[in-house]
Amino acid sequence: MHAPVHGLIFDMDGTIVDNMRFHDDAWEVWHREYGLPFDRAGFFARTAGRTNPEILGELFPDLPPEEIIRRGEEKEAAYRSLYAAHVRPMTGLEALLDAADANGIAMAVGTAAPPDNIAVVLDTLGLRPRFRTIVSPSQGFRGKPHPDMFLAAAERMGIAPEICIVFEDAPLGVEAARRAGMRAVAVETMLDASAFAAFDNVVATLRDFTAALPLLGPRG
Repeated sequence: MHAPVHGLIFDMDGTIVDNMRFHDDAWEVWHREYGLPFDRAGFFARTAGRTNPEILGELFPDLPPEEIIRRGEEKEAAYRSLYAAHVRPMTGLEALLDAADANGIAMAVGTAAPPDNIAVVLDTLGLRPRFRTIVSPSQGFRGKPHPDMFLAAAERMGIAPEICIVFEDAPLGVEAARRAGMRAVAVETMLDASAFAAFDNVVATLRDFTAALPLLGPRG
C-alpha cells in the first residue's frame, strides 16, 4: 500500500467529469420508454463500470445481440444530447495532471464508455493527449468489476500494477482495481466514503482532486 506511484489510471464518467447524473437521467427516460421500473441508486450500484451489452443482456436475455446494441445506442445518444453542453473537468483535475507530468508519472484512462462518449469528454476538454493510453470495452475488454481494462492500461504504460493508483467513483470500479492488484482512490461524486469502506485497496476518498497531490508521494 506504500509502494511508490508510477502510474495513474482514471475512470472517466463520474471521475474525470461529474456526469453520472446525466447518465441516470438518460437511463430513466430509456427505462420509461421500454415500460421498465427504474431505481436510480440501485441501478448505479449494480451497473456503473459495466458495458451496455452486459447490462442490457440481463434485462433482455432473449434479444439478439444486434438489438441489444441498438437499444444501448439509444440510451447513449440520449445521454450525449443531455450532457454535451455541460462538459467540465472535475475540480483540481488539471493541476493533478500537471503534477503527474512534472514528476514523470504516466497516465491512462480505463472506462466502460463507448468511443463517442469518450470523445464528448476527452476531446471537448482537450485531454486526450494527456494520457498514454485509453482503454475501453470497444477494444474487446470486459467491463468492471473485471480487471481487464486496468491491467491492459498498466501493460501499455509499461508499469507494474502495484505501482499504479486508480481513480474511481463506483464500487465495481474499485473492485476491478482490487482484482488488478492496484490501489484505488474513491471519488465521491455519487456515493460517500461509506460505500467504499469495505475495500482494502482504497487509500483515500476525495470529493474532487484538490487534495489529490499528496497521493503522488515521493518517487522511489
